[in-house]
Amino acid sequence: MKKILLVEDETSVASFIKKGLSEEGYEVSIALDGSTGLQMALVNSFDLIILDIMLPGINGIEVCRSIRQQNKSVAILFLTALGTSENVVIGLGAEADDYLIKPFKFIELLARVKSLLRRTEKATPARPASDGDEFQIGNLVVNDYTKIVKRGERIISLTSTEYRLLLLFIKNPKKVLSRLEILEAVWGINFDMATNVVDVYVNYLRKKIEKDGAPKLIHTVIGMGYVLKESNEDTN
Repeated sequence: MKKILLVEDETSVASFIKKGLSEEGYEVSIALDGSTGLQMALVNSFDLIILDIMLPGINGIEVCRSIRQQNKSVAILFLTALGTSENVVIGLGAEADDYLIKPFKFIELLARVKSLLRRTEKATPARPASDGDEFQIGNLVVNDYTKIVKRGERIISLTSTEYRLLLLFIKNPKKVLSRLEILEAVWGINFDMATNVVDVYVNYLRKKIEKDGAPKLIHTVIGMGYVLKESNEDTN
């Protein structure tokens, strides 16, 4: 049974979420403030943490950052009433995997939960590296065996979601990927959820791989999506 930690100070919301997820077969533990949630997250093993941003004691952003110092693999989903792009970027910058804006429908929360848990299934057994594990465009190199990303001699540190997004792009160079295609491949969501999570993550990824004036690689195709290519290349 998958174990979920829910850190939410609104008792009515917490009860609603716990009831729904329990009926779906998940084991749900609740913390009503940031300090308790952080302590529970650090001393117990959870498959997923659902974390409200506006919490008493320690806010959700700080809780997430503290968790990530010790645990890079647990999936973290933010709940927030703060839906502006700036607040979303701050949340994702704290290395959360996804976010959901309040108010939301339970079916939408359940879709996010299932998607995040699929991503954190146990890795396949170790195997020797092969040439097929390395992808390159320009001086950007992604090694999918070591999970090391480099641009020139600079090693780029990415969150797990940023890495999956970059891997999708670099495996499909010069191909225009729609937001729906990206949602399905990276988040496991096969319908438009009226969210700008794709745009937020693309912008966040751009800042890392195009740092210090490096030539642009991720291009916006207006009305269609995004494409990874060198600036002097045509798009097929």
